Amino acid sequence: MQTIAVYCGSKKGRNPIYAAMAKEVGETFVQRGLNLVYGGGDVGLMGIVAKTALTGGAHVTGVITEFLKAREGHYDLSESIVVDTMHERKTIMADRADGFLILPGGYGTMDEFMEIITWRQLGLHDKPIAVLNTNGYYTHLAQQLDYMVEEGFLFKKHRKLAKFSDDLNELLDWMLRAIEQSKGIEK
Repeated sequence: MQTIAVYCGSKKGRNPIYAAMAKEVGETFVQRGLNLVYGGGDVGLMGIVAKTALTGGAHVTGVITEFLKAREGHYDLSESIVVDTMHERKTIMADRADGFLILPGGYGTMDEFMEIITWRQLGLHDKPIAVLNTNGYYTHLAQQLDYMVEEGFLFKKHRKLAKFSDDLNELLDWMLRAIEQSKGIEK
């Protein structure tokens, strides 16, 4: 069974489409038999994804810092890991994940995405990174990455390290194929 790290907002956003998408992600994890590792919060999109997956019977691991636990922690997970620093949190999530799914979010989500894709660029992991572009949320980010290539700050091969799509199942299919290939699993 594969474990996917989900990076997403601690807020729901203004448009209800984001909460609906987060619920769909949790339901899809259950349907596909995927495990979830995430930031451990009970708020925003991450709370919706976790609650939905957990209610459906998925194994959900939350990794949260001590200082965030009282403010946004989820207490009824399959597994809860409390750490001292954000660096520990991100490292544990990355170590436990077979792939990474980025949903809409704010600074924290951008930090997690940029760090995990930088680690991939540096060869620190070879796990797939998928960006769910719900409601065009990440269209401008994709354009920025293209501009970075155009201006000579990013190689084309590194631009391709993350797959962008508004289709959750397409992204998960792509991720699972990449995971199987990296582990030498034949279907």
